[in-house]
Amino acid sequence: MIEAHQLTKRYARHDAVRDVTFSVQRGEIVGFLGPNGAGKTTTLRMLTGYLPPTTGSARIAGFDIFRQSIEARKKIGYMPENVPLYEDMRVLEYLKFRAQLKGLDGSNTRRRVGDVIDTCGLVSVRRKMIKTLSKGYRQRVGLADALVHDPELLILDEPTNGLDPNQIRQIRELIRHLGESHTVLISTHILHEVEMTCNRVIIIDNGKIKATDTPANLTRQMRAAGRIQVEIHADPAVAAAAIHRLDHVKKVTHEPLDDGWTHFTVWVDSGSDARESIARLATQFGWPLRSLFRHVATLEDVFVELTRKD
Repeated sequence: MIEAHQLTKRYARHDAVRDVTFSVQRGEIVGFLGPNGAGKTTTLRMLTGYLPPTTGSARIAGFDIFRQSIEARKKIGYMPENVPLYEDMRVLEYLKFRAQLKGLDGSNTRRRVGDVIDTCGLVSVRRKMIKTLSKGYRQRVGLADALVHDPELLILDEPTNGLDPNQIRQIRELIRHLGESHTVLISTHILHEVEMTCNRVIIIDNGKIKATDTPANLTRQMRAAGRIQVEIHADPAVAAAAIHRLDHVKKVTHEPLDDGWTHFTVWVDSGSDARESIARLATQFGWPLRSLFRHVATLEDVFVELTRKD
């Protein structure tokens, strides 16, 4: 559905995006992640035809986004981060207007507007002025606008921006439902939502793709997966030195707790598990042990690992 090859966008001497290459298959829900200024929005704007690239190429559903721009855009439903809406129009009126701008005739306009109002949960506000709507409903109107011409591909830039937890959950469920019949590329900062919604993740930083895989595979591969937390009643320096001498242990840090207890964080080689060795060590030295567990990596750990600057 999306084929991007060496996309680059240069402003003066600054490369906002550099040689970005990736693909999105039909039926996938793909999370497009990166810190602020990483190049996410610039990439999405190039894919949707809003910005021309300095170099590189891209295809949407087989159509070149530059040489066959109109055909490619017909396949895309784009929801920008800050949804531009005509606030003095009613929801129903606005969606009909947008459908006509996108080339739908009278009968198709009525049918599609009715469909997206139902799909996006706008029935109760369809006759209200847009300026009277909450942030959550405005996001739904923007999503309905992106869907009204029944595109094969949805590109959503921060669709949950500014929403409260209940609204985020509603939009997440809506995106998951839309993924049953559409290909979805979604840019967001809410990593927990990506883990629950997306089949695959693309991480971009400093204008370059850093990783692309399923959330589960990325978390398995990260160094953060080899982190063990342990609480021991012992001399911190002695215990830290003894733990550090164990096989596969790379680093040990500690911080004091109450009543002589110390919390240790133990970094181990990827794929290894030193919990049994630590437990035996505590028994050998007679150290009371009240907590020992291995940290399970999350997509947030992966994101920090790939994009941190230190």
